[in-house]
Amino acid sequence: MDQDYAQYLLKKTIENYNLTAEDFSRTRRYVWPGFEPLAQYAEPNDKVLDLGCGNGRLLDLLRDKKINYIGVDNSAALITLAQKRYPAADFRIGDALKISFASNYFDKIYSVAVLHHIPSEELRLEFLEEVKRVLRPGGLLILTVWNLWQWRSFKYNLKYITLKILGLSKLDFKDIFVPWAKTRQRYFHCFSQKELKRLVERAGLKVGELGILESAEKKGNNIYIIVQK
Repeated sequence: MDQDYAQYLLKKTIENYNLTAEDFSRTRRYVWPGFEPLAQYAEPNDKVLDLGCGNGRLLDLLRDKKINYIGVDNSAALITLAQKRYPAADFRIGDALKISFASNYFDKIYSVAVLHHIPSEELRLEFLEEVKRVLRPGGLLILTVWNLWQWRSFKYNLKYITLKILGLSKLDFKDIFVPWAKTRQRYFHCFSQKELKRLVERAGLKVGELGILESAEKKGNNIYIIVQK
C-alpha cells in the first residue's frame, strides 16, 4: 500500500472514532463474552498497558488484579469517555506507532481490536516493533483482532478483492471497509491466524498461544494471540 494513503487511512480512523465515540461506547459498555480468559495473564504489581483502550472497558476484567494500569488511545473523545467512566484510572491520548514510554517499561500489553485498523504491513510491523520496545524481556503481548477472513464477511472480501483486481482500489488484498451506522466507513485488514502468527514472528516476538475466542454470543468473531518478548 502507498504510505501516503496509509497515513490518510490512519487519520480517517481517528476522525471516525472521535465522531462516533458516544455511539461506539454505548454499544461496547462491557468486554465481549469469551474474553474473560485473557485476564489470567495480568499478575499483581504488573505494569500493564491497554493499547487502544477505547472507552476503558477492559478494566472491568482487570480491576481486581492489583496492577498498575495505563490506558492509551489516539481518540481524544474515547479517552474523555474512559476518564468519566473510570475516574481513578490513568488514561492518556497517545499513538500506538510511537508509544511515549521508555524501553522495557511494561510487563504486559493488552491490545484488543486495534491491529486490524492499521493499514499496510509496513505500519503493522512498526506497531509490533514499538510494542516489543516497551515490553520488558519476557513480557507478554495479549492481542486480538476481528476474525474477518471467513464466510460471514464474504460480501466485503469479495467486493474489495474484485475492486483490487480491476485496479479500482488503493487497498491491499484482504483490506476492506465496513460501514458504521451507514455513515462512516471503517478500515479493516482481514487477518487469518496463519498471517497473524507470521507477522508477529517477523517482529521478533515469540508466539505462545494462538486461537479463536469462543462464546455463545460472539462465536468465532475474534482471533487472539499471546506472544512473548
